[in-house]
Amino acid sequence: MRGRLTKKFELCSLLYLPKDYQSAKRRGWPLLLFLHGAGERGDNLTLVAKHGPPKLVARNREFPFVIVSPQCPADRIWDDDALLALLDEVIARFRIDPRRVYVTGLSMGGYGTWNLGLKYPERFAAIAPICGGGSGADVLLASTVKGRALRSLAVWAFHGARDAVVPLIESKVMVATLRKAGCRKVKLTVYPDAEHDSYTRTYDRPELYKWFLSHRRK
Repeated sequence: MRGRLTKKFELCSLLYLPKDYQSAKRRGWPLLLFLHGAGERGDNLTLVAKHGPPKLVARNREFPFVIVSPQCPADRIWDDDALLALLDEVIARFRIDPRRVYVTGLSMGGYGTWNLGLKYPERFAAIAPICGGGSGADVLLASTVKGRALRSLAVWAFHGARDAVVPLIESKVMVATLRKAGCRKVKLTVYPDAEHDSYTRTYDRPELYKWFLSHRRK
């Protein structure tokens, strides 16, 4: 399903609803926010389905989540305010459980995942950044003003050991900084033979989605 879900920030998004969304009588569904990489920016929504969950949905893979996959405008990077506005709109329009909101992304979207998750840990139950990096300052700030939310945030990072685009050290530094801040639900998976594309095999892993669903905000 396509739709311009956020007029204020002009973020067009692909939206996936589970096949039994209409018929199932439940209070709220988990919500997964997917952030694409720099190569999928622009105004052609089909690019968003090049990788990650939207690609799998296009191949008829079924998920127990509502999945929203926005497209970043050309020559820009992910904007936290735009993404939060999009999440608020999706949560308001659809039957979403606000305790089970997750974010994941690759490359530029991996950076966006780190940024959004660490600045607003209270909004997410778990994040999974892939071949991205972040700012240690965001960790320090969050540990000061949102320490409890940050320490209860589940993080599973992924990276290729041979990544020449975004070096592995980017993920290692973020994971080490989080652990130093007292975060215990943090882990890093490194693919020894992978270059920048550590995302294809990651999104193909069924255990990633089971891991998301195992976490919820209190």
